[in-house]
Amino acid sequence: MHTTITARHCEVPPTLRERALTILRRLTHFVSRAINSSVIFDRNHTQRTVEVRLHVARGEVFVAKGEAKDHRTALSRAERKLRRQIDKMFPRFRRRRRTSVRKP
Repeated sequence: MHTTITARHCEVPPTLRERALTILRRLTHFVSRAINSSVIFDRNHTQRTVEVRLHVARGEVFVAKGEAKDHRTALSRAERKLRRQIDKMFPRFRRRRRTSVRKP
């Protein structure tokens, strides 16, 4: 899978780039045949935005955008949104919550 990381109007430290790559590797585990992905870091006055695009087979594209005061939080928000989209599209990989049953 080919991954592109772009920074607009800002500098992105290498640790944040590595975190973005780790998140994309984790998310591509849940989709079938990921083709390419891109992460765009942007800065507008006081807001930092991160847009994550994931292209998978059959022309499907997942896009999520996160906004926060720092890029790390924005990346986490975008990850959550993208994960929600993937869960809807590929239900077999949904996380199952364990419910505790109380015994009398």
